[in-house]
Amino acid sequence: MPADIVSTSVRSRMMAAVKGKNTKPELAIRSALHGRGFRFRLHRKDLPGRPDLVFTCRNAVIFVHGCFWHGHDCHLFRWPKSRQDFWREKIGSNIERDRHQCEALAEAGWRIGIVWECALKGKTRLPFDSVVDQCAMWLKSDIKTLEVSGDKTRATV
Repeated sequence: MPADIVSTSVRSRMMAAVKGKNTKPELAIRSALHGRGFRFRLHRKDLPGRPDLVFTCRNAVIFVHGCFWHGHDCHLFRWPKSRQDFWREKIGSNIERDRHQCEALAEAGWRIGIVWECALKGKTRLPFDSVVDQCAMWLKSDIKTLEVSGDKTRATV
């Protein structure tokens, strides 16, 4: 296994700088939906998973997921070559946590939307207005779930 090219303290500082909220993709989606007249709350701590956007009057939440951290099966996700056991456990637990949080939200009557990073960047990205249109149409509907990624969009009644 190759050694890390930076010291432990530098790597720790780099990883600590990775943001969990207010990311560029999240800010872009927020701004576009707000511009279309949607009003929402951010990162409500009383909801499982602290959804990125909470549309209380529409009983809907939207998560904007990074493909790497949430283990999305797309071209943006690659298993790291170093510390493979650590990363498999870390990303695997993230996936499992996401599943449990979505189940808890659904049981509480929330509609759940997920916008994947690959829908907004990379070789399979969709036109940004198309992603926002899909979110807006979903928010206005009674459809239970929405998943937008670079290679597919799924909605479940």
